[in-house]
Formats: sequence, C-alpha cells, structure tokens
Amino acid sequence: MAKKAPKGLDDTGPTSTRRTAAGRESELIDLAYDLVAQRLRDGTATSQETTHFLKLGSMRARKEDKLLEAQIKVAEAKAEAYRSGQNMEAMMAEAINAVKSYQSGSTSTMLNTGDRHD
Repeated sequence: MAKKAPKGLDDTGPTSTRRTAAGRESELIDLAYDLVAQRLRDGTATSQETTHFLKLGSMRARKEDKLLEAQIKVAEAKAEAYRSGQNMEAMMAEAINAVKSYQSGSTSTMLNTGDRHD
C-alpha cells in the first residue's frame, strides 16, 4: 500500500504558494511541523522528532530564546546609538560652521564701520 503524501506535499498542486526564498523556507518549516505533529498524534514519530519538541518546551530553551531576544535588542540599541552619534556629529559641525560664519560676518562689519563714536 502506497503512503499518502502529507497534506501540502502531494504532486498535484503548485510547488509553492510563496514566491520569495524566505516565504518558501517558512512554508517548508510549517509543513515539517505539521508532519511531525501528525506523527506525534499517530505515535509514529521518531525519537529525534520527539526529543526536538521536548527540548523546545524546556526551561533552558525558553531562557536561550529570551537571551537571544535581549542580544538582538542590544545590537539594535547600539546601531541606533551609532546613528544618533553620527547625527550629533553632523549637527555639531553645522553649529561650528554657523558660529564661524557669524564671527567672520561680525568682524567684517566691525572693520567696515570702525569704532566711531560721534
């Protein structure tokens, strides 16, 4: 008796409903999860499949996920701080140039008018 292909993996439909590589990867992961979930329900899952899902539910895995999320947030904050520093540097240079132009304009005005007291 031929085995029935898991839902979504038969040869009758289109290869993929998603067009991007990331979308295709996500679709394949979803199909794999569905397949293993069905095997777990049927009692035909391998020990590796069962162990994988047990590990996902463990406290350590959840802590590792939280740590990874925190590391991502730190990296994003560092990137934002760097961009902010770049903006601050540009604003400082602009302010210095404005002060210099003000000073040179003020000096030339004083030279042209002199220090006359009538």
